[in-house]
Amino acid sequence: MQKKDFDAVVGAIKRAKNKTTAAIRELLRDRDAKAEAAALAGKRLTARGRVSALFDEGTFVEIGALVKRRATEFDSGAAVDSDDFEGVICGYGAVSGRLVYAFAQDYFRSKGAIGEAHARKICSLYEMAIKNGAPIVGIFDSSGAFILEGVSALAGYGKIMKAASKASGVIPQIAIVAGTCAGSCAAIASMFDIVILSEQNGKIYTNATSEKSDLSVVSVSVKDEISAIIEAKALLSILPDNNAVGTVRIDGARDPSVLVDVSVIENEGYDAHAVLSAITNNTYHELYADIAPEIICAIAPVGSIVSGIVATNPAVKDGALTSEAAIKAARFVTFCDAFNIPVVTLVDSAGLDTDNDSAYPYAAAIARLASAYAEAECPLVTVVTGRAYGAAYTVLGSKAIGADVTFALDTAKIGAMSAQSAVAFLWDDKFAGAKDPDVRRKELEAEWDETYGNATEAAMKGEIDDVIPSDELLARIAASLEMLSMKDASMPTKRRSNLPL
Repeated sequence: MQKKDFDAVVGAIKRAKNKTTAAIRELLRDRDAKAEAAALAGKRLTARGRVSALFDEGTFVEIGALVKRRATEFDSGAAVDSDDFEGVICGYGAVSGRLVYAFAQDYFRSKGAIGEAHARKICSLYEMAIKNGAPIVGIFDSSGAFILEGVSALAGYGKIMKAASKASGVIPQIAIVAGTCAGSCAAIASMFDIVILSEQNGKIYTNATSEKSDLSVVSVSVKDEISAIIEAKALLSILPDNNAVGTVRIDGARDPSVLVDVSVIENEGYDAHAVLSAITNNTYHELYADIAPEIICAIAPVGSIVSGIVATNPAVKDGALTSEAAIKAARFVTFCDAFNIPVVTLVDSAGLDTDNDSAYPYAAAIARLASAYAEAECPLVTVVTGRAYGAAYTVLGSKAIGADVTFALDTAKIGAMSAQSAVAFLWDDKFAGAKDPDVRRKELEAEWDETYGNATEAAMKGEIDDVIPSDELLARIAASLEMLSMKDASMPTKRRSNLPL
């Protein structure tokens, strides 16, 4: 074949491909328009609308846009449309100027059913996100597995699970449950670091007989999809891109030298949210608020350094450490440690929950929390703001279990047990014959606190670094976080020691 003939053939092929591509693009636009109309009728966003809301305008780049599901011998016209494309949109773009990857299941394409091609697109996205060290957002809205693919669909679930597991602790993963997220899909979403549920249309459950959402895996619940996307963007703005980034600083955060008013701690049964508001200027993002409210887990800049905050809450169950609270805190501390986010622990607790009635083994839950703190290599700063008794003191970030810096407010009470328990157990003979046993008991409890339960006693034994006034709470925490910002738990590479003269 002469060159001019060859060029003519190549030109014809290119024109045919361009014509085909143009037709495909037109088909995609038509499908998106129909999906938009259906979404408006159902008062929900399309997958493309959700992606547009997540990314900065004009930055989203779709990958695998033309991937189609393979036809099987069981397919029929009613089951699959040969002109349709896979029911998940994958791509990358900028969120507040930072690289983020995302996939959005498209309920208006094959009902977002998961099959071989669907899984392949998501797994390819994960590979790119891990290689480039950027967060991934998954928007879930699927009817479940594409049943006609049989075991191939089940394998698809497994491949996505493996990809999510591989990314865990390497890049942040945020799941937005915007529609149905059931069965194995719910398990996948639960593998993400943070799960945001849209209460308007979102449902996450594993039990096919009940479509009630399983709130035990939900990090944040919001009223609708837009609120869920806004929350995801806010979290992305303070989370590190990956586990190698190190300290994340927020410009314009509250001046840590400003004295804070946390006098609320003087009130019995106070709400610890007020303390968090004071030290973060009300910029904290609380996670798992619907689970074990006797302990608070939140992310916020403290001073200028983004930190995880664990705070017992005396307003609920007197801040007692229940099994659910221990598991919740352990999960949060582990997440922070994975991305080297400092953990600030505020302790004011009645101690262990003596009336624990959880189905979860109590000792195992406490052991989980102890392990989370003991194994953490991220900066750990702990402040006893009120009471810290027994095992609750030990496992909630004590110096003995691994805290780098520990403080106590000058009104704090620390001991093996409360004054009430100690007097009843050890000094019962001292008030048994008193004219007024109740008055004598109160006197003995005050004596116990003064002698054995005050913060200065703990500081003298080296378990507390300093006893501070409450208005210095933010300043001392922020200074400690600055000092620890270059912390490296691994032993530095050593050439040799320098011998003395």
